[in-house]
Amino acid sequence: MILKVVRSGGFAGLTASGELDTSAQPDSERLEQVARGLDGAQLGSGRPQPDRYVYRLQVHTTADAEPTELLVAEQDLDADTAWLLDRVLQS
Repeated sequence: MILKVVRSGGFAGLTASGELDTSAQPDSERLEQVARGLDGAQLGSGRPQPDRYVYRLQVHTTADAEPTELLVAEQDLDADTAWLLDRVLQS
């Protein structure tokens, strides 16, 4: 599974991005479990608030597959989603 994250917004309006191939990671099972468990309908509105981040997550089940894309606003993050996004951004 290939995960791509772009974070934008925040106080300074800076953009950060990361990409992670889960197959090469020691915590691949957890990464894939969290990614598969994401439900766009339950992630909130995706509408930004002043000085807060917005995350765009693309999930590719294989390198050739069309990605599933989710938009998540910082205020809507739960602990697992926040961990996943940070993990990809740190790669």
